[in-house]
Amino acid sequence: MKKAFLASLICVTALSACETPQQMVAQKEDHLAAAGFQLKPASTPQRIAMLKKLPAHHFVRRIHGDTVSYIYADPTVCGCLYVGDQTAYGRYRAYQQQQNIADEQQMAAQDYQDAQWNWGEWGPWGGGFGPGYGFGPGWGW
Repeated sequence: MKKAFLASLICVTALSACETPQQMVAQKEDHLAAAGFQLKPASTPQRIAMLKKLPAHHFVRRIHGDTVSYIYADPTVCGCLYVGDQTAYGRYRAYQQQQNIADEQQMAAQDYQDAQWNWGEWGPWGGGFGPGYGFGPGWGW
């Protein structure tokens, strides 16, 4: 059962690595919309020209008076801007942090099962370092 789960986990990880840049941008834009960013299409020649001046697929911040806006330009997938306020940007960043933590936990939580592997060759395992606790001066290095 564990081997089947591990095999499926590896396949899912490998397939997610095969995403095209357009798919990754589209997924990011789904998260922007869910966080409260508004889509503004580049629907005129003037808007298209202005869109091309912004760094593609990166956030820029605009401060106008007391208003702070975050702009994400996508000239390749949607030909649009995503515009959000501080609250939307905060929600988006919080979601990204949660995803990063979940990804790290998924990668770190793999059990290693190999009958050929000799854990004893790595010395005693303990709760800390130092004499009597695992690796340390008394370990024999």
